[in-house]
Formats: sequence, structure tokens, C-alpha cells
Amino acid sequence: MVGGALLVMAAALWLLGPTVVGRSLNGVAHPSPPPPSDEARTLHGSIEVVDLHADALLWRRDLLARGRWGHVDVPRLLEGRVAVQAFTVVTKVPRGANIESNRSDSDLIGALALLQGWPATTWRSLLARALFQARRLRDTAARSDGALALLQTRADLEAHLARRRGGTAVTAGFLGLEGAHALEGSLESVDLAFEAGFRLIGLTHFFDNEAGGSAHGTGQGGLTDFGARVVARMEALGMLVDLAHASPALIDDVLAVSTRPVLVSHTGVRATCDNARNLDDRRLRGVAESGGVVGIGLWRTAVCGDHPSDWARAVRHAVGVVGVGHVALGSDWDGAVRSMIDAAGAVHLVDALMKMRFSDDDVRQIMGGNAIRLLLGSLPSAQQVAENRDPAD
Repeated sequence: MVGGALLVMAAALWLLGPTVVGRSLNGVAHPSPPPPSDEARTLHGSIEVVDLHADALLWRRDLLARGRWGHVDVPRLLEGRVAVQAFTVVTKVPRGANIESNRSDSDLIGALALLQGWPATTWRSLLARALFQARRLRDTAARSDGALALLQTRADLEAHLARRRGGTAVTAGFLGLEGAHALEGSLESVDLAFEAGFRLIGLTHFFDNEAGGSAHGTGQGGLTDFGARVVARMEALGMLVDLAHASPALIDDVLAVSTRPVLVSHTGVRATCDNARNLDDRRLRGVAESGGVVGIGLWRTAVCGDHPSDWARAVRHAVGVVGVGHVALGSDWDGAVRSMIDAAGAVHLVDALMKMRFSDDDVRQIMGGNAIRLLLGSLPSAQQVAENRDPAD
């Protein structure tokens, strides 16, 4: 009896544990917000929304079905008119993760991989976890009957935008990697990630790694020699360098050596929410001067609030520092955060920006135009992808 009971408990944990965890960590602050204005609805209907950060691939959900929890799936992306969604891949999170100081000697994602039935190769290998989640996105796109496109080249993005502008209800995603620790100290892993479809790599997450210091690590140092080689290889391949979670020293070092635009995919600004997670004005300017963009997040630590007006207030400050052409949306949906809205609620962000007296053109740029411009200028050509593919493939 005891053995049978333990078996039932183990099965329940396997079946329900990840769902319970995911549901509890990825809540929505305002599931039934007040209706947006008619003007916001009209403007939203003409906007191509782009979000620069979501961790939806981490959780055991079918992204083609509208979920009862979490923030992102294809039906909600379509409802929110999200033209492009960055699907970012998390491979390691330490116990007690916080924004002040974390060691790297614990790993919660290994347990989550085991509970969710990921392949045995992912239980210990960070690179295997990244490649597995990349396969999940490719498989989801393949099963979507065209509703979800996978973007790997400029031509992919141009074709996708043409379909949408022709009236077809479709969304698209591209892959990002959250933390260069997933490269496992090997420069060759950059090429493996590129071949798997990754077009963005965030150098750090919650802890320092071989590439450099995290804003939440114990050392919080700058760019290492290995990190400099990673940045150079990424630029050669046509991959975007993401400085979200980077220490101030790492941001400064990357800005000094990069030759292409960089971005901060999801963050806040210290002027409206002063903590170690967010950017000061000097580093906002540095990212903008590279030609890049800063994605403003939708959770409390980013903007010190859980209402779209709090997000719009942070956007207003960032625009005042670097201009409207360098600010974007970086939600952190499904990133173990309580988001102010889910993907279906993007119209409420439009409404908040209009109430902040941004012009219609400014709203279009912030909600997607700036990110599209960055992607069109940064994604590799189809010829570059072919040239970088292993001839043996």
C-alpha cells in the first residue's frame, strides 16, 4: 500500500507539479482590466507589436492552445496583435534567486526538466536544455499550420510582415538565449546555438559566468576574455548581444568593444524604479548610441508597479533620455513574474501610452517599430546562414 501510494504521489507530482509551479509563478495582476478607449483600440489595430522577451518555452504547455495560466501562447499573441515574439530560453536558475547577489552552485531548472519529462540529456547539460527548448519552438511552428512562423533571417521577417500586412492573421517568434553559461565555456557552442536558430544571446542571467559579471552575481565584474570572443563570434554570425541582467561593468565593456547595435531585452530604469535590476541614464544612452533598443518590462521590479501606467511612466523617462527611437517592449512574460497583463492585453499598453500623450507614431515605434528596425538591420541574410552551416549537414 505504501509503495502504491508513493507511486501515485510521484505520478501526481510529475503530472501536476510543473503546472502548479508555473501557474503560481506566472500570474496576471489585472486579468480583467477596465476597457481601453476606442481610440486605443483603433490605434492598436494598426500596430505591429513586438515583444523582446518571454520564457514560455520553459513550461510544459502547448503554445498552440489558449492557456488557462501564464502569459503567452499563439491564440493570445494573435489577440494582442503581437507580430513578433522573442522566445528566450532559460537554462539555469539558482535557489533563492534575487536581484542583489547569487552564487552559481545550485540549479532549479534541472529539477524542473526532470519533472516535466525533458530528455535525460537535459538533466545536467545546460546546452542540451537550450537545444531542447529550441526544438520545442521549431516543432510548435511546424504544427501551427502557418499561424506561427520561425524567424531566422531578414528574409523570414520581411515575408512574415508582408503576410500580416496582406491581412493574414499570423504571428512569429525568434529564439534568444538567457545567459552565456549555456555555452558551457565553449566558443563552438555559439555556432551550435546559431545553427539551432538562436539569434540573440544574453550574456548573463542571475549569476556571474564564463562570459562576464551579472548585475546579481557575487563578483559583478566585466567582460572576460572568453566573453569578448563570444561577442566577436556573435557579431560575425549576425546574432544580437543582449545586456539584460548584465553588471554595469559588463555593459560598459561590451559597449566599448561591440561594432553592431546591442539591446537590453527586458529591464526598467532606475529613475522611476531604483534597484540593481534596472538601468541608469548613462547606460541607457550607451545602448542607444550603439543603435540598439531598450525593452521596458511589465513586472513590479522593473517599473515599481503593476499597472500599465507604471510601465508608460518608465517608457516616458527612457524616451526623454534617449529619444523615442530606442525604446521598446520587453515584457518578461512567463518569466516567473506577475505581469500586469498577458499577451492578449497589449491594447492596454497602447492605451497607457496614449494617456501619457505620446503621438500615434511614437506609440507605433515603441510598441514594435523600433524592434522591427533593429531586427531587420541585425538578422543575418539567408546566404549568411547557408555559409555558416556545417558543410556536413
